[in-house]
Amino acid sequence: MAVFEMAGASADRIHVNRLVSGEANLEDYQIMAVPGGFSFGDHLGSGRLMGNRLRFGLREQVLEFVRAGKPVIGICNGFQVLIKMGLLPGDDEVSLTQTASLALNDSGHYEDRWVTLEFDTNSPCIWTKGMDRIRVPVRHGEGKFVTDDATLLDKWAASG
Repeated sequence: MAVFEMAGASADRIHVNRLVSGEANLEDYQIMAVPGGFSFGDHLGSGRLMGNRLRFGLREQVLEFVRAGKPVIGICNGFQVLIKMGLLPGDDEVSLTQTASLALNDSGHYEDRWVTLEFDTNSPCIWTKGMDRIRVPVRHGEGKFVTDDATLLDKWAASG
């Protein structure tokens, strides 16, 4: 929340159960951020249970939110959740059908190191706008992006 407040936003921390019960509604917000942390202990796979909770418990709210063009970000385990719920890789038509996953690292073990990410300065991504590169920690056991769509990476490269 602090990073949104530092950028001048008013941020609320809303538990997913409040959204599922109808006590809160995604349409009242401008950004959906799914935070890091081991959701449900990552039992059955990283982000799997929380991804299913969002996909099936909040299906219509999430579809309306994304179709309205509102930004979504998944941080750490939140990224894994977005993959497992089918929101990413972010095809043109939002369906919440899982088309990709995160598999065990090629190294066969948990990775815990710092890496440098470089960004395409022409990318339309709002999260990396104005950045050339950033040093970030990488800490995961399931970080290998896999998909049956052989053209996906080519599509991403072509779209910036």
